Amino acid sequence: MFDFRYHVASLIAVFIALVIGILVGIGLSGRGFVSDAERTNLEARISELRSARDTGQEALALANARQATADTYLADTYPTLIASRLRGMKIAVVSVGSVDQAVDRAITQAVREAGGRIVRVRVLRIPMDVAAIERILANRPALKPFAGVNRIGDLGRGVAAELIAGGQTPLLDALGDTILEERDGSGEAPVDAIVISRPAPPQQGATQRFLSGLYAGLPQNGVPAVGVERATPRTPAVPAFVRSGLSTVDSVDSATGRLALVLELAGAATGHYGVGPAATDGILPPFPPRG
Repeated sequence: MFDFRYHVASLIAVFIALVIGILVGIGLSGRGFVSDAERTNLEARISELRSARDTGQEALALANARQATADTYLADTYPTLIASRLRGMKIAVVSVGSVDQAVDRAITQAVREAGGRIVRVRVLRIPMDVAAIERILANRPALKPFAGVNRIGDLGRGVAAELIAGGQTPLLDALGDTILEERDGSGEAPVDAIVISRPAPPQQGATQRFLSGLYAGLPQNGVPAVGVERATPRTPAVPAFVRSGLSTVDSVDSATGRLALVLELAGAATGHYGVGPAATDGILPPFPPRG
């Protein structure tokens, strides 16, 4: 949700820390470490900081009031803003590592409320068993172009293309449970958009190179591709998504996050939305015209 109050609260905490530091200084002055002139300056500084603290507390109260107003406005308008935005659209959902239930519920709710349909879900097994993957690829002549640890990024891009296109999926068919922890829904027909989350911690080595190829490959397939995470992820994934060229939404488990996700899937301007430090394009994307 909107984030004004947290910044103000942080400023107040800084003011309090400064006051404590100055009070310690004055305490030392009583033992002869600080001159009378310096003591006077410290006391004047405390007065200034107290005034700044009071101003900050007033700003925090105003921010809380604005937050409540924004929450009420969004609750009243959300159903209208989101209705039918994804009508008739087929969506794929990918989880890198075991599913985060809060993120899964948020994605499902957003797509359903906007009139879309999740047609397939794929959960990647992380970390990857690279040796087993290489054995499988080496024994299938048609897949040998993807074999070799130096081609693991290409494998990630190939899997990205199959996740979106559906139909014939030789890589996913061959790798099966070696690469997938869970699968649900049809593999037929292309999807209109794809959502990816990464509950797993950051990876290293070959798994990391595969994921980099996967992330980079998703937006290269001609449909909206959005990386998402919850408001308080265990390990933030949005920076990795940003580096790979994905559009992103943080705080997808909030109403604003779900709305931002729907707007991006519906064809809004690509970018990075939410309330976190990586949300460089604001809280919400521009509203695209309804189809």
